[in-house]
Amino acid sequence: MTTFQLHNEAQTGFKSAEAYDTGRPSYAPEVVDSLLKHLEVEGVKNAKILDLAAGTGKFTEALAARSEEYEIVAVEPHDDMRAQLSKKSLKNVTVLKGNAENMEGVSDATFDAVIAAQSFHWFATMEALREIARVLKPAKTLGLIWNIDDYNAPQSWDIAAGWDSEMRDQVWELDFDQPRFRHGQWKKVFDEQSTSNLFTLKFADPLFGLPIGEETVPYKVWLTREAAWERMRTLGQIAVLEGDELARVKARCEKAFDLSGTETDGDKIALHGRTVIAWTSHIPEVPLRSEEAM
Repeated sequence: MTTFQLHNEAQTGFKSAEAYDTGRPSYAPEVVDSLLKHLEVEGVKNAKILDLAAGTGKFTEALAARSEEYEIVAVEPHDDMRAQLSKKSLKNVTVLKGNAENMEGVSDATFDAVIAAQSFHWFATMEALREIARVLKPAKTLGLIWNIDDYNAPQSWDIAAGWDSEMRDQVWELDFDQPRFRHGQWKKVFDEQSTSNLFTLKFADPLFGLPIGEETVPYKVWLTREAAWERMRTLGQIAVLEGDELARVKARCEKAFDLSGTETDGDKIALHGRTVIAWTSHIPEVPLRSEEAM
């Protein structure tokens, strides 16, 4: 196994696990239904599901509440987030310390599905794909899901005007050299697994099928201004700010609430976003026939 290093920004920015758990949204039931259907575990009683990089358990809670009574293993490397998840004592959930490149203690070919919620961009590597493939049962599926608020969206997305657009500009100005969904780099590892290079003697080792299935569902929530700021503040690159720099970003956010184009309803503003789900099936190894092995 490789030596996994949790990104410093994740280590620092997610230290306030309780604030993250309070500020981050859950997942709409219809989106959870759709993902589980694509993973072929919807309605499957006691299916074994691994929630990878489970964080404080936002998606774990949605799984644990299901009538299928899934057997869930939640793996999380961040000590504070894992502690927050453990405190919830969710039914049929085992919480383990581990990471995408090293799920020590998890047996081979154990799970009917692996799900990475709000996290795959942090560990989109071949090492992680190999480890995920190891713990999945043959031909079973990896599912990915993100809630992406407009202020955290890729620049290519056509998003709402007003504060959403203004604060997306702010987020991109704070952009660190750290992996994010909005960068779109997470998809490249799936192409990498299928690429050969004769000059470097690198041969394709496809572990998951292409093309990746994708589905996007828009959402809108109404929040007070304070709640909108607190939600935005859970972003890693804002969570690490302090003093004058944090005050400057907060002041810009408060001004953005009054920009033309911001959708309001009384004392609340609309926060727009999209839930993105993706899925791909593990390609099982085909054993050589005896005459081929000679």
